[in-house]
Amino acid sequence: MQNQEEDFKLLLHVCCGICSSYPVSFLKDMGYSLVAYFYNPNIYPPEEYEKRLEAERILCREFGVELVEGEYEPEEFYECAKGLEEEPEKGKRCDKCFELRLRKTAELAHKLGIKNFTTSMVISPHKNFQKLSEIGAEIAKEFDLNYLAIDFKKKDGFLKTNKISRELGLYRQNYCGCKFSIRQP
Repeated sequence: MQNQEEDFKLLLHVCCGICSSYPVSFLKDMGYSLVAYFYNPNIYPPEEYEKRLEAERILCREFGVELVEGEYEPEEFYECAKGLEEEPEKGKRCDKCFELRLRKTAELAHKLGIKNFTTSMVISPHKNFQKLSEIGAEIAKEFDLNYLAIDFKKKDGFLKTNKISRELGLYRQNYCGCKFSIRQP
């Protein structure tokens, strides 16, 4: 019985209330016992970080999901993005940022004894599902975990996530998060 419960426990990295609305709903409907993890040191400025975190708090309360709030460590993001500041959106800087956030998620999953993890970032039409899945799978191997490569965009997932977030009145941002993405069209 214990292994079956462990199989359905999942740590979901969440980036914002909009992106995580449908994934939270979908995973709960699938029977997963969810813990949401908000770790996003890339978000700039700090006021934007707080708005996104508050939206995530509202969503998690609404769905009865435990939320673990990671530390806001922008210096960690700037260290991993060093030398990649001029990269275009969806370039190498983004890959490093994904790696940073998914690694922290795997570390927490390992610490909490949760064998499965994934991320809500893949719901965005601006994110490369295949690339995120590859990064997640590689990190999962290091920690002897399972990265669940679920493409939340399928079956109108992006429309569903927008509908849920609108119904809840969640804050809606207009850029990915880092100060480098603000300047990108």
